[in-house]
Amino acid sequence: MALKLTLKPGEKFVVNGAVIVNGDRRGHLLIQNNVSVLREKDVMQQVDANTPVKRIYFAIQVLYLDESSRPQYYADFADRLQEFMGVIRDPGILDKCASILEDVNGGRYYRALLTAKKMFPFERERLNYGMAHEEEGADLGMSS
Repeated sequence: MALKLTLKPGEKFVVNGAVIVNGDRRGHLLIQNNVSVLREKDVMQQVDANTPVKRIYFAIQVLYLDESSRPQYYADFADRLQEFMGVIRDPGILDKCASILEDVNGGRYYRALLTAKKMFPFERERLNYGMAHEEEGADLGMSS
């Protein structure tokens, strides 16, 4: 099945690790074979992988885009996922982690990325919750 991309003027995307930029007009691209494609909005820079779930996402992204180095990067992905799963007690999130592992092991990296992305709000909520408690403690004259 072919993949059809509709690109905005100047929109970047990655195909098998090569960064490509659309021209100055809206463009359409039809990809007829199996390649690794990510739009600019789905690409995460390493510096932005600053939370546990984002580090999992970044590890999957590297596995997806750099086929020649997959064995090297798989260990990092597995460590990050195992570490995260070791501290999470939410059954829904653990199910998502299991799906990610199954998809990565099955070579369905893009699907694994989509599942990881769905965990961003959960993580953001948990991180904000922790920050709110720190602020409350500061208001009460408590130190952490």
